[in-house]
Amino acid sequence: MSKLKEVIRLHKEQMSIREISRSLGMDRKTVRKYIHLVDNDPLGLDGLLKLDDPVLERRYTGGNAAYSEKRFQDLSGRLEYIVKELHKTGVTLYLLWEEYKKDYPNGYSYTQFCYHVGQHLKAHHLSYVLTENREGGREIFLDFTGQKLSYVDRDTGEVHQCEVFVASLPASDYGYAIAVPSQTIDDFIYAVNECFKAIGGVPKIIVTDNLKASVIKADRYEPDINHVMDRLAEHYGCVVIPARSLHPKDKALVEDQVRLVYRRVFAVLRNMTFFSLKELNDAIQECMLKHNQRRMQQYTCTREERFLAIDKPKLNTLNPESYQVEYETELTVLENSHVYLGRDKHYYSVPYKYIGKRAKVIYTRDLVSIYIGGEKVAVHHRDRQPGRYTTDKTHMPSYYDDYAQASPARYIQRGYKASNLLGKVIERIFSRNASRVPELFYKGCDGLLHLQKVTDPLLFDKALKAALRYDQCSYHFVNQMVKTKCAGLPSEDPVQPDLFPTQDHENIRGRNYYDGSNATTTLQQYPI
Repeated sequence: MSKLKEVIRLHKEQMSIREISRSLGMDRKTVRKYIHLVDNDPLGLDGLLKLDDPVLERRYTGGNAAYSEKRFQDLSGRLEYIVKELHKTGVTLYLLWEEYKKDYPNGYSYTQFCYHVGQHLKAHHLSYVLTENREGGREIFLDFTGQKLSYVDRDTGEVHQCEVFVASLPASDYGYAIAVPSQTIDDFIYAVNECFKAIGGVPKIIVTDNLKASVIKADRYEPDINHVMDRLAEHYGCVVIPARSLHPKDKALVEDQVRLVYRRVFAVLRNMTFFSLKELNDAIQECMLKHNQRRMQQYTCTREERFLAIDKPKLNTLNPESYQVEYETELTVLENSHVYLGRDKHYYSVPYKYIGKRAKVIYTRDLVSIYIGGEKVAVHHRDRQPGRYTTDKTHMPSYYDDYAQASPARYIQRGYKASNLLGKVIERIFSRNASRVPELFYKGCDGLLHLQKVTDPLLFDKALKAALRYDQCSYHFVNQMVKTKCAGLPSEDPVQPDLFPTQDHENIRGRNYYDGSNATTTLQQYPI
């Protein structure tokens, strides 16, 4: 759906349908259809650009673009092989097309196949070298070095190998480098954010290495890197153009910058030891500052001076909020009115009316947003503590408070509200088991509260008195007394001192504590 936003954005900039089609690799009819829809949309172009992708997706469900980018990328990877095979005796384009269709049944027709091969041949048989003066602030080239730098953990002595991210602005040849723990998506995006902060703006075009080859996925939950780069470009208002695989000339200037980084960073730091990633990056920045302030051989100025004069004035304004990677997944709302985010092993609440529904969950480093039917129904701060719940009480049914706010004090309070004797029994349950987890006794207290409602009051009070007398305060004992109608007990059985007194210590309050005058004080011992 980011392509649809790109169509809207370029249309807003008054680009023609032909230019939009060529820029995004979409069929002109498809572009024309989308433009017709957005022009007649009451929200207007600005309103549509502000919509979240799931909402925009629900608004426009017209299908995929006719031009298959995946199909084109597949053929692009075969073109070098096709050209090489054409030089062999007896090999024709038709034969190669038949082999191509057998290997890729959904590929191009013979006419389109010949067209793309012909375009490739024209592009690679130039009889002259094209030179140009690059426009300032227009492009930035990104890549990783092949070699790594490292730092040592001061506490454990472990050596941590780090990847080195390199960026180059081709108009001024200004360079930037930073060490990151890995080539994962998060680390790559972090390096791009830091690069934009360092140069104080955003170029119009980001030229990356072949991302599928250079950026390693950390785990099965991470989205496709090219999708992430589309979102980053949308966030900063620029365009991403990946270089072709095995075509270093597509990004020759950054390859040259990598060579310079080896000479002016790696060589300088080769005999130094660092004890943190920050120390390493401070040293890299110092080396890069000297590199950018060094006089160039072909010019009478430094890279920094050229950057300030050529690139800096033409950079787009930097978005003050750094881009964060958005992860997407579809989850089912569980019976407890939560969705389970497997990446963090954490539960997030959803309004209980959506129990059993499928939800689209979009989460970043800080936020978790939940959509159902194209509508945002919940937003939570991301919590990575496994096995925990993040719950908005307004999402839960009315009976939720009885469980969420359960505590010994609340059970004691409910017991005294029903009867003085029941309050004493429930209080004795918790005081006699002060060293144990109180949740173990909640179900028994629920049973006593229910038993009080369905039992004859005189019989129930007699059973409670027996429980206090014999220090058998539990649901099982009281229930047995009720079932046997207190058989064997005298008709009038006032509560007597304990037959089996226990040794006094700080956890035993004593008989006088339960004479009814300390109910308020007792509740204070168990704060709600």
